Amino acid sequence: NIPGENLVGVFSANEYLTRSNLMRAYDKAKAGTPLFDSKRVLVFGGGNVAMDAARTAVRLGAEEVSIVYRRTATEMPARREEVAHAHEEGVLFKYLHAPKEIIGNEKGKVEGVRIVLCQLGEPDASGRRSPVEIPGSDIVLACDTVIVAIGNSSNPLIEKTTKGLQVDRKGHIVVDEDTCATSIPGVYAGGDIVLGSATVILAMGQGRKAAKAMNEYLSDREHRGGSAS
Repeated sequence: NIPGENLVGVFSANEYLTRSNLMRAYDKAKAGTPLFDSKRVLVFGGGNVAMDAARTAVRLGAEEVSIVYRRTATEMPARREEVAHAHEEGVLFKYLHAPKEIIGNEKGKVEGVRIVLCQLGEPDASGRRSPVEIPGSDIVLACDTVIVAIGNSSNPLIEKTTKGLQVDRKGHIVVDEDTCATSIPGVYAGGDIVLGSATVILAMGQGRKAAKAMNEYLSDREHRGGSAS
């Protein structure tokens, strides 16, 4: 939600990674939607997906790739191994930097990002320290590509349109830990909609739990003479 997000050269991390991997955008001679040559890349975010996007940009030939994160390394949610691998591949880290505006040229292409420097304030109720912008500290970082990797949140319509579905304060669906059953009989959930931003391995694990529980649920209904549909 900052100005300039619709400029040419701005990607969501999901789009960038999908195009560069599943759609083979690196093969410019054959790819239907090839990525243009990026020289200086800024990645907004501090999670595992941000590390994936930054390392992918390096491998696609960018000359300089930087992670822009508004807190410090201590608060960064990415796994330590991911951060270490990003460092090894030459990714730069700009801590306590918050993007305010993506700047474009007369052709509508990205040419920089206006950044405001931050400092950490007092801890909130959860103990996490929030970034506080430093007035008058704005700087402009030159770049030709911006990748937004600040995470995905649950759709608020899920709770509003699904009667009887229990969710937590962040909108994540509440499930039974052993079966992944929701508060609605016969409905199961797993992955990020339950755990928040997590790993594929955890999502797969919940999928297996849910599949087993679904099978038992349907078998029980069938034995009792109910419909298994």
